[in-house]
Amino acid sequence: MARQVFHVSPQDDGKWRVKPQGGGQTAQVFENKDEAVRHAKEKAQAAQLGEVILVHRRDGRIEYAVVAA
Repeated sequence: MARQVFHVSPQDDGKWRVKPQGGGQTAQVFENKDEAVRHAKEKAQAAQLGEVILVHRRDGRIEYAVVAA
């Protein structure tokens, strides 16, 4: 089983999206960045393998990564 990667990224409307990398799962939208990162960490920690969360800046570049074991 491969690690799953979650992307936390801003939307044009000011909200933040958590989207699993790859297909099959729907993105979830949150009012602010803190809520989105918290949700991504919870999803990652619930997985069988540790997972990676990539948090993007408004310009699309990766701001930082979190490895949740």
